[in-house]
Amino acid sequence: MKFPLCSTFVFPFAILLISFSWATTAQSHEKFLQCLSLHSNYSSSISKVIYSRNNNSYSSILESSIQNLRFSTIATPKPLVIVTPLHASHIQATIYCSKRHGLQIRTRSGGHDFEGLSYASEVPFVLIDLVNLRSIDVDVENRIAWVQAGATIGELYYRIAEKSGTLAFTAGTCHTVGVGGQFSGGGYSTLSRKYGIAADNIIDAHLIDANGKVLDRKSMGEDLFWAIRGGGGGSFGIVLDWKIKLVSVPATVTVFTVTKTLEQNATELIHRWQYVAHKLSDDLFIFVTISRVNSSQEGKKTIQASFSALFLGRVDKLVSLMEKGFPELGLVKQDCTEMSWIQSAAYFGQIPIERLEVLLDRTAVSKSYFKGKSDYVQEPIPKIAIEGMWPRFYEEEGTYASINLVPFGGKMDEISETETPFPHRAGNIFNIMYVTGEEGELEFQKYISWMRRFYRYLGPYVSKSPRQAYVNYRDLDIGVNNKKGHTSYAQASIWGFKYFKNNFNKLVHVKTLVDPENFFKHEQSIPPLLY
Repeated sequence: MKFPLCSTFVFPFAILLISFSWATTAQSHEKFLQCLSLHSNYSSSISKVIYSRNNNSYSSILESSIQNLRFSTIATPKPLVIVTPLHASHIQATIYCSKRHGLQIRTRSGGHDFEGLSYASEVPFVLIDLVNLRSIDVDVENRIAWVQAGATIGELYYRIAEKSGTLAFTAGTCHTVGVGGQFSGGGYSTLSRKYGIAADNIIDAHLIDANGKVLDRKSMGEDLFWAIRGGGGGSFGIVLDWKIKLVSVPATVTVFTVTKTLEQNATELIHRWQYVAHKLSDDLFIFVTISRVNSSQEGKKTIQASFSALFLGRVDKLVSLMEKGFPELGLVKQDCTEMSWIQSAAYFGQIPIERLEVLLDRTAVSKSYFKGKSDYVQEPIPKIAIEGMWPRFYEEEGTYASINLVPFGGKMDEISETETPFPHRAGNIFNIMYVTGEEGELEFQKYISWMRRFYRYLGPYVSKSPRQAYVNYRDLDIGVNNKKGHTSYAQASIWGFKYFKNNFNKLVHVKTLVDPENFFKHEQSIPPLLY
């Protein structure tokens, strides 16, 4: 008799709770919208940048910057409201009204975050999309630039090159990545062995804190300024813009991509690369992409390793350096192409170098279902362990997988691991990014399972105590994650020390001072100490 009683009384009660929840959310939504119109200094313009779910443009705005189709499904929790601010006042009003009516905030600049944390949440939330805040002011004489957080890396590179052929910035290779997210997590690039990461070259910023105040470096203080340069986005406030120090590049640089299969000695070359890539000239950056491909023999699969490089100089000097430092690759002049630095940015972004304007296209990237993970390597992986990767790539689930090996050394060894929250400095010879992607959704989980097995396989050969990870490659497999963002220090420390090592404790200290109520939060945000 108990089961019928439960089904009679509990089920209607559950329906009542759900209905009450939706009614409460809808009421908060309406009050939130009223609040926005009252508290923006640009009340007449804010109505033009608010998109509720019943707005015809809501879906297109939301989908425009979702790069990972895993978070573009019917089941993905979506924002109650999207705000695309034109002014700081619009963000200040959104913060004030979200706090007043119990809504969380997610902030998006490019939408490339690996776990969709900038535009999805299990709790009622508002999305601040910075797409309209992307102006870039380049000052060639003083070798600086102010770049708004909604700009993409491609837009930044293009605007620098408009003004100078011998200035650049050390950010990533994917041109549609937003600078707001990349800079917040560190941001390494093909120039990092020469100039460090993006965060190392930030000299000021404007941040809106949890109280709605606009702060610059002086008014926020050095501890908070330290935290936002590598401590991960979404924890301390919303950065409006960054002041960056531009770096010097020659008028002509050289690139190459040399591809080798297992039959062409790829295993030995990968093994050797580990010993030399981080010790070569700071002007030379050689990274490796490993994936499974069809061989020239019909129906046969093989493993391919692509050695791609940027050299800050002319081809003859590059060939000479390679003959001395990495002769095993067999690089010859015909493998290389001289070009301008901005053309090299297009080259590594897989854009035709004669179509540089594509760098300005925020949508010029193919979207897929993907999952990523990361590692840091401090001792070369033994050849036998490298050979052990190949059977795993030959499995069906390895079809769409690739791993990228990114060399450190050079300037990365010279900067203290406490200089910014990004701690992966001296002692790390390279970074590994694992990624698997697929166009369809139905069977994607099996590819994720494959990646997790591959990640476990390499565990004995990567950094330990902790096994380090890169915060810009967010990975919710790490640690215990509360979907409402109410993560305790003990829970957060599991992934916090992997991303930040001992810098995690200082980040928690800063968070406790500037946002003790934990307004800015997500599944892997920095918690205040008492939370």
